Order: sequence, then structure tokens, then C-alpha cells
Amino acid sequence: MLAEVETVPVLVLGIGNVLLSDDGAGVHVVRVLADMQNRGGIAKAIALRDGGTIGLSLLTDLEDFSAFIAIDATEMHSAPGTVRSFVGPDMDRQLGGNKRSSHEVALADLIGAAHLSGCAPERRALVGIQPASTDWGLAPTEAVAAAFPVAARVALQIVEDWTA
Repeated sequence: MLAEVETVPVLVLGIGNVLLSDDGAGVHVVRVLADMQNRGGIAKAIALRDGGTIGLSLLTDLEDFSAFIAIDATEMHSAPGTVRSFVGPDMDRQLGGNKRSSHEVALADLIGAAHLSGCAPERRALVGIQPASTDWGLAPTEAVAAAFPVAARVALQIVEDWTA
């Protein structure tokens, strides 16, 4: 499916806290992608990581990749489960807006630190999923759970666009 991706190492980082309902959306989407990868549906050159609630310690991970996609529950003032992508400078602008969770702040800090240290991947994107609830809960809301395969396809389309 994505044979060309072998030339562009891509880090896909799922961000969130799975103990806070929809806040764990990014982690759940990376699990969907990992299942696809294990079944041979996507290239092994795509590195999938559970970034949890993120931190500056992930800065060294960015140095190893020429492309980076973060998947996260993101406040977009949209209907719950809405999926949007923000590529390059659009990602930076989205991260500069309203934050709903501490890891949205941390992701903005991570990208800012990557720019300052000169290791910000030129190819970077955020796949955002509008949460309905970030209260305590082990399961995402129905609308957000339904968005997981959509977000996975959006991330894979970005990889494909970068490798075309």
C-alpha cells in the first residue's frame, strides 16, 4: 500500500491520557494503526509510538525522523468526533490556539523546542479529533471512537502525500 514510505522515515505519535475518556484518542488511533501494520497493511518504516501525555523527553525522538505526525484530541470548536489535519505551519498555528488539556500545551512546547534546537521536521502534521468529554473514564465516547478509523486514514493519507 505505501511502499514508497521506506524513503521517508515517519514518526506517528499518539498523544493522550486513556484514563480521561476522549483525551486518549491519539493513543487509540495509534493502536488502530499498529494493528494495521501488524497485518501488513502499512509500511514498517512508519514508527508508531504511544506518546502518552507527552513531554520534552520526546525531543530526541524527533531528531531520528524526517517526518512527524501527532494524533491528539484537539479543541477545534466542532462536533465531537470531527477529524481535521493541520500540516506544517498550520500545525504550529493550531497548537498556538486554545488548549483543552495539559498535553496540548506540552505538544506546543515540544514543537517550539524542536524549532529552537533545529530538529523540527519540515514535514510535520497534527491530526486532531474533537473530544466530547475529557472526564474520568476508560472508554471514549461513541462519536470519538467512531472517528478512530477516520483519523488513521487521514494520517496515512498525509504519509502518502509526503511520499508521492
